[in-house]
Amino acid sequence: MISIIVPAYNASKTLPACLAALSKQTRKADEIIVVDDGSIDQTSQIVREFGAQLLGQPHLGAAAARNLGITHAGGDIILFTDADCEPVPTWVAEMMRPFDDPQIMGVKGSYRSHQMEKVARLAQIEFEERYDLLGLHKSIDFVDTHAAGFRANVLRSSRAFDPAFTQNEDVDLSYRLANAGCQMVFNRQAIVYHMHPSTWSAYFRLKIKRGFWRILAYQRHPDKVASDSYTPQLLKAQIGLIYLFLGFTGLAWAFHPLLWGGLASLIVFCLSAVPFIRRAARQDRILMIGALYFVFVRASAFAIGVAGGIFRLIFSRPAAPNTSQAE
Repeated sequence: MISIIVPAYNASKTLPACLAALSKQTRKADEIIVVDDGSIDQTSQIVREFGAQLLGQPHLGAAAARNLGITHAGGDIILFTDADCEPVPTWVAEMMRPFDDPQIMGVKGSYRSHQMEKVARLAQIEFEERYDLLGLHKSIDFVDTHAAGFRANVLRSSRAFDPAFTQNEDVDLSYRLANAGCQMVFNRQAIVYHMHPSTWSAYFRLKIKRGFWRILAYQRHPDKVASDSYTPQLLKAQIGLIYLFLGFTGLAWAFHPLLWGGLASLIVFCLSAVPFIRRAARQDRILMIGALYFVFVRASAFAIGVAGGIFRLIFSRPAAPNTSQAE
């Protein structure tokens, strides 16, 4: 039995396309559960019109919404997607295919996008870069919830998602499952279409949040700081180069030769962006124009978010781990 859970918050603009796509699957789910996370728009009405199962809660966040869905799901396999995603017709079939192996506990799918804005297209290239990295691993340690599947008993025994995370709750869950010995795999053909940020400012803000919450995930899972199956090591180096550049140039007012250190950091950063620029050029030479700036914006936003996460860990009491059992 297959259950699909979709958390939704003020999702009236995107939810119809999501539910329509789920209704056209070549392999049907036994139930589609939409958890309305305290919406004040027409989200609940749309769910009823499509005949999906509707659950409601106050606005507690996507992690809590998914947990509520898990408590009501009857499926042996639970699939997740987001209200702003449109799964292709073969999505359920592709998500289920790896579960033919009883050793597989989790499956991750992939993003695609129809968008033509430069920032969105570069964001898709960023995902493709990460997918190539995932493809090198027989077992992965990151399954994000835009296209995710887990065995229900594994979710319940692991306490599912931690509501203390308003971002990266799927990172925390994935790390916990990987450290518990659960085998998870990546299926690039389990595709959902998504709307990536289409402006520089929106992309910048998103990456700040990702960096902030990733540090809090690393606090709980320090073994993942060195490496995981999803984060390119080159990205970590680029974040470090941003800190070096700011440090050298910031101190140069007191000791002018440090400007050379800032210049060297900037040159090395530009060289580190060459693989991404080449990847963008292979897709469309026009994208080369913004590729270097994209890499700089990404690294700078992560650097800000990481610094904010570290600041919170030092000066604030971290959120307590989730102790509620999803049953």
